[in-house]
This record gives sequence, C-alpha cells and structure tokens, in this order.
Amino acid sequence: MEKSLKEISDLVGGKISPEYESVMINGLENIEGARKGDLIFAVDPHIEEAKQSKASAVILPLNVENFPLPSIHVDDPRAAFAKLMNIFMPKLEIKPGVSDKAHIGENVKLADDVTIMPFAVVDDNAEIESGVVIYPHVYIGQYAKIDQNTIIYSNVTIREYCRVGKNCVIHASTVIGSDGFGFTTKNGIHTKVPQVGNVVIQDDVEIGANVGIDRAAMGSTVIGHGTKIDNLVHIGHNCKIGANCLIVAQTGLSGSTIVGDNVTFGGQVGTSGHLTIGSNSIFAARTGISKSMPENSFCAGFPIQSHADWLKTQAALRQLPEIIKKFRKIESELKK
Repeated sequence: MEKSLKEISDLVGGKISPEYESVMINGLENIEGARKGDLIFAVDPHIEEAKQSKASAVILPLNVENFPLPSIHVDDPRAAFAKLMNIFMPKLEIKPGVSDKAHIGENVKLADDVTIMPFAVVDDNAEIESGVVIYPHVYIGQYAKIDQNTIIYSNVTIREYCRVGKNCVIHASTVIGSDGFGFTTKNGIHTKVPQVGNVVIQDDVEIGANVGIDRAAMGSTVIGHGTKIDNLVHIGHNCKIGANCLIVAQTGLSGSTIVGDNVTFGGQVGTSGHLTIGSNSIFAARTGISKSMPENSFCAGFPIQSHADWLKTQAALRQLPEIIKKFRKIESELKK
C-alpha cells in the first residue's frame, strides 16, 4: 500500500506543511528499523532519536517545532499510529465456515457466519454467536456461550458454563474457568472444595497468552467491560474486576479480590485475598497489596506505601552504603 503524507494526515486528523503533502509512504516502522518510504512516530523521550532516523516522515506531538524530517503533527501520536497500523497492515483472510475436522457436540447452537478451524472442539449445548472465530485446538466446554465477533486463538480452553462477551480477544493457551484453588485441610490431608461457579467475561475484553482465570467456587468470577489483561496473569476464584482495568504480565490476584473501574496493576503485582481495591488506582510493578485500598490510590513497594514515600525510601537506600561507611568510621574513632 502506498499513500501520500497528505492522505495519511487526513486519515488521522493531523496538521502538515504544504511542502510535505506529496511525500509518499509505503510502510510503517519503528525508529531504529525505518528506511526510505517508511513512516514512524515519536514522543518524548525519543524525539531527538527520531531526528537521526532514515524514515521518510514522522508523526509528532503538536508542540514539536522545527523538526528536520517531513512530519504530521497530531494530539496523540501513539493513537494515530495505531489507527494507521490497522490500515497499512494486511488483514488475515479467514473464510467463514465450520471445518469438517472440528468436533461439534450435540445441541450446539452455531450462528451461520461463525468460523471454526480444524481440530477445535465445541462441546454439547454450547452456543457460538455471529462472527466468532475459533482457531485450531480450542476447547469450548458444555453450556459455554461465546458472544458476537469474539476471536479465540489456538489452544485456548473455555470450560463449562463460562460466558464470553462481544468483541473479545483471547490469545493462545489461556484457560478460562479452571477450578479455583479451594481446599480444606484436616489431619494433614487436603480435601478439594467443589468449584461449581463460572467465569463471565464482559464485552470488549482482551486477554493475553497463558492467562489463568479461575471459575468461582459459587457464583461468578467477573472480568469487566473493556478490561485488558497481559500475558501470564492469574486471577483467582470469585474475583470481580471492574471496567477498563489494565493488568500487566505476571500479576496475581488472589481469590475474592474486588477491583473497581480503571485500575492499573503493573507487572508482578500481587494481592492477598478478600480485598477491595478502589477505582482509578495505580499500583507500580511488584507492589504487594496486603490490605484493601481506597479509590485513587497510587502505591508501590512491599509493605505497600504511597508511591511518593516509596520513591523517598529508594533514594535513601542508595545512600545507605555511604552512611554505613561514615558510621563505622565514627565508631572506630569513639573506640580510640
């Protein structure tokens, strides 16, 4: 695909100098890999780096002036570039239909335009709505329901009675509805507590690869509308995750954790169980959340503390070797 910079500017609602309108673009790239004909984007702290790029043009924030390369200026370069990626990147051609190598159980309800690829299994009494795409080696359990236009990649397991909403994306090897980690212990013997609930994934959720979301012991584990979950995340049984949350890789939420809307968990965050975490909160990477948190929290560290206090602590720790050295010197002089 080839487009002029003027055409691209119109697509993203950008501002462009007239002398750059005829510059031709035939691909998108990052700053390091760009060559002639490529378009890149740059935001702080990479704007200086972009000046040395071999790209033909760059998408920049509105406040950047006197840039040496042809440029389009927009309010949000990342969002503009993401929009262009959907245009420039070739879309996969997936033919609707059910492969004769897929297994479809009894009393399954399939919309006319679903796509089910070879070696997928849709078990008895499951329901697959319009526009759903199911890749090879997926298992959809009994009485599960997948709503419209959801994409389920290879080796995903969605167990019995679970519900997945509209326009969701579930990446490879994720398991939705595995048994919650529930046991009683008597005389050193661990006895399993039946996990008879399900998982409900609401609309517009994206779930990364190798994620485990446990079914509720009773009731439902819920992932709220628009929430995005990175790879290698574990969500325990009976958790309730609000709308539009971001959960970054290797985070683990213990059972019955209740999370409000618009909460961000950095990588490797962990929680104790049965906590309530208020909306609009942010937890930096590797935070250990051991108590319920109010709305609008911004925290880090373990034991958990405000992000500002954590930064002060880290700054003080860097001075510790020099403080110990001075202390030992004073101690030595006192002994003398």
